[in-house]
Amino acid sequence: MIHKVRFFLMELTMKLFNTLSAAAVLTFSLFTLNANAALEVGDNAPNFSLKGALGGKPLTFSLQQALQKGPVVLYFFPAAFTKGCTLEAHAFAEASDDFKKLGATVVGVTAGNVDQVDEFSKLECRDKFAVAADPGAKVAGEYKTLMQMNGKTVSDRTSYVIAPDGKILMSYTDRNPDQHIQKSMDAVKQYANTHS
Repeated sequence: MIHKVRFFLMELTMKLFNTLSAAAVLTFSLFTLNANAALEVGDNAPNFSLKGALGGKPLTFSLQQALQKGPVVLYFFPAAFTKGCTLEAHAFAEASDDFKKLGATVVGVTAGNVDQVDEFSKLECRDKFAVAADPGAKVAGEYKTLMQMNGKTVSDRTSYVIAPDGKILMSYTDRNPDQHIQKSMDAVKQYANTHS
């Protein structure tokens, strides 16, 4: 009988230990995810220059130069010509004239299939805004918006609105592209209303 009680207590102790270990791993995982979260409102936006295209024509996009004209809507997307990225590009293209009226520059950045930004800027961005290539996801890493896709590190779907002083006004990450344009527009409008 004593052996059965000891066995029962040992088994119970092991189950408790395993449960606590799982909880510790989960807590650590959540901390790790939060530690890699996108830059937040109020953070300084890292400066960068990237090669890209507008309407299929090569260009070099400089954040510093764009901020001299007004706020910048910087949106990262995983890969050109994928379903969500194409829908998002169409929506940003449709809204680009409204962004321009508010003095904002829109630029898309991908660390995915960087060799296709020229064609993507022409076809899916409808010649409305620049798309820049981020080979090796270096800029996406500085903006803390990385994900894995098909075994490759690419940019996650994150949108930022950056004020001319380089401060982040809006930061939004969601793999679903639906709300990115509206949240960006709301932030640009709010900035325009307080700086006109």
